[in-house]
Amino acid sequence: MLGGFDYLFFIEVLTGGLLSGVMYSLVAIGFVLIYKTSGVLNFAQGSQILFAALTFVSLVERGAPFAAAFLISLAVMVALGLAIERAVLRPLVNKPPITLFMATLGLSYVIEGAAQLLWGTQGLAQQVRSLRGSWAATTFLKRRIVRMWANTLSQNGYRSK
Repeated sequence: MLGGFDYLFFIEVLTGGLLSGVMYSLVAIGFVLIYKTSGVLNFAQGSQILFAALTFVSLVERGAPFAAAFLISLAVMVALGLAIERAVLRPLVNKPPITLFMATLGLSYVIEGAAQLLWGTQGLAQQVRSLRGSWAATTFLKRRIVRMWANTLSQNGYRSK
């Protein structure tokens, strides 16, 4: 702390703000990309992100290494995406847009319900420490990614204890 200004806190808050902005821009790009390629405005996208975040955090809490938890979460979401495309969206090809809108909205509720069945309604508590202890680049990145996942969980209605 120099002259009453805490630079470490400033860097931590600045990094958190930038990563939150990146997260929002990725969500917006996701909506645009999905709509432009398929013509479907996928309202289940947020629920799919929630499901991925819960999968990742639960694997990390059970002791899985960070990289393994990431790869397993990615594989689960690829499988879920393919299943959704085959079972829900493909049969609705050439249907009115309101049908696709209602299908993705309903799919959002189904995914959130599945998440509640698998992980409960109490939410997951993820221990996130301050950056003040270590400045190793890998530790810094891992903590920021875990905070981003925790932020995603909290924005989708799942609060930590």
